[in-house]
Amino acid sequence: MKLADVLKASVLGLSLLALPVAHAAAEQASTAGVPVQQASQQVNINTADAATLAGSLRGVGIKKAEAIVAYRSEHGPFKSVDELVNVKGIGDKMLEQLRPHVSL
Repeated sequence: MKLADVLKASVLGLSLLALPVAHAAAEQASTAGVPVQQASQQVNINTADAATLAGSLRGVGIKKAEAIVAYRSEHGPFKSVDELVNVKGIGDKMLEQLRPHVSL
C-alpha cells in the first residue's frame, strides 16, 4: 500500500468521523432558540412586531419592519398581502420575494 493511499484513507476516515459531529451541532443550533426560517413557516404581518418581521423575513431590516408596523397602526390590519406595496421601501419585486413567507 502506498503512502498516498494511506493518507487518502485517513482523510476520508476523519471526514466521516466529523460528519455526525457537524450534524449534531446543526441540530443543536436549530433547537437552541435560534430563529431559523423554515420553508413552511410564515409570519403574520397583522400580528408580528418589528423585531419578528426583521428577524424572520429576508430583505426586511428593522427600518422596513418598523414601516410595516407603522402602516398597520395607521391603516388597520392588512386585508391582503398585496397591501405591502403601500409600505415605504416595499415595491413589487420585494412583495413577490416576501409573498411566500407572510400571511394574514
